[in-house]
Amino acid sequence: MNDFMLGAIAMAAATAGLVFLRYFQRTQDSFFLFFAASFWLEALGRILSVTVPAFDDSNGAIFILRLVAYVLILVAILVKNLPARGSERDGD
Repeated sequence: MNDFMLGAIAMAAATAGLVFLRYFQRTQDSFFLFFAASFWLEALGRILSVTVPAFDDSNGAIFILRLVAYVLILVAILVKNLPARGSERDGD
């Protein structure tokens, strides 16, 4: 049952990544590309934890993969909220 749930989570994460990729194609906003990559890494981690015995939850590699996925989300938020260079005028 646990493997079934991990597979369902992996499928949902991969699907969310595809949705964000579609938004990126429409808007060309890197925010959506970061989110798509993050969800695909999350799906990859879930798939590896089911298929490869070395990638179970007691292994540190799976947590590093999840950490990278969450850092990508934080980078996306930071990049989106930082002001663009040259768009602000100090003297006007």
